[in-house]
Amino acid sequence: MEKKLIHKLYFKTTELPVSWNDLAVNNLFLSKEYLEVLEISAPSNMSCFYIGLFENEKLVGIALSQFLDLNKLESFGERDKCVKTFVRNLIFRNFCSHVLLLGNNMLSGQNAYQFSEQIDSAKGIEVLYQAIDEIKKILKQKGLSVHLTTLKDFEEKEQLHFSAPQFQSFYRFTTQPNMVFCSCDHWHTFDDYIASLSKKYRDQYKRCRKKAAGIHKQKMNLEEIIAQEETIYDLYHHVAQNAPFNTFFLAKNHFRVMKEKLKDNFLFYGYFENGQLIGFNTLIKNGTQMDTYFLGYDEKIQREKMLYLNMLYDMIAYSINKGFKEIIFARTALEIKSSVGAKPEEMFGFMQHSNVLINKKMEQLFCYLEPKTDWQERNPFK
Repeated sequence: MEKKLIHKLYFKTTELPVSWNDLAVNNLFLSKEYLEVLEISAPSNMSCFYIGLFENEKLVGIALSQFLDLNKLESFGERDKCVKTFVRNLIFRNFCSHVLLLGNNMLSGQNAYQFSEQIDSAKGIEVLYQAIDEIKKILKQKGLSVHLTTLKDFEEKEQLHFSAPQFQSFYRFTTQPNMVFCSCDHWHTFDDYIASLSKKYRDQYKRCRKKAAGIHKQKMNLEEIIAQEETIYDLYHHVAQNAPFNTFFLAKNHFRVMKEKLKDNFLFYGYFENGQLIGFNTLIKNGTQMDTYFLGYDEKIQREKMLYLNMLYDMIAYSINKGFKEIIFARTALEIKSSVGAKPEEMFGFMQHSNVLINKKMEQLFCYLEPKTDWQERNPFK
């Protein structure tokens, strides 16, 4: 008898099958604990759907889908004020404000699905397409029509899984690269990394550390995060608002909930000057991989103390000293991340507009949806 692959939608993490985490073992961002974080403290304009794939009643695949209502945002980012930005915002408000994703809009990398080895990936993605179709119908019953359907972020080899006829009308796009730092086998401590830098970049490191004199870095526990919640959010919101483009803003309690649910897998570091919290960064342990998460800082002190660059060095130091093989630095501040050794990895996605005429013009429209960043790649090593 032929094995039939079917999907089932879940709207709450309490509904997830008991074997869910067996498939999430290689990706914390699909684990029940992380999905609980999204359920409790997702951005106010985001709704999450959890998808299970079953073969003869056995769970063989898990996936995450998110619906974004961009009309609920006060701002898409306030750093760039120009005609192109105005046009982009106008397009989003009127034609692309309802976005349905297969994947996680808050992260870089393939955090959309995980299949067991016993099912064919292309077949699994076809069934996920059926699940996306069902989500659209559910949203339509609530009076919400999906404008854009997006599947992200995939490596080049994974594109082959999207060859089914239903994906023929999707526009294939590339986004800004995901910046990934790979630790060399002969680096056993952070000092080994410093020794491998060329003189120019060793000097950059020394200058950066000298600038940070007087700043105290502290690992913060749950109680300390809660006590500083208002300041933390102000520092985060300042950075987020000054980004070139945003599709969400975190909930105020997000970092608290991350620490509650992920415990030691979520690291929160505060930076203090004269007892005052002036910046923070966060890290997430994901197997042998370290993911950088959100950060915040006082802009004036950041420039004066080279705080952001100091944070990058601190993240690298922790990861190398603790034996992590990769650091996912995501897709912002590309040039400064390359100056500490991160390399760009091209990511691909698929996008379809519900309006057939607009969908035919997706290539022209995309240049407004994904602002291009010009940057120069650096090589800090000898």
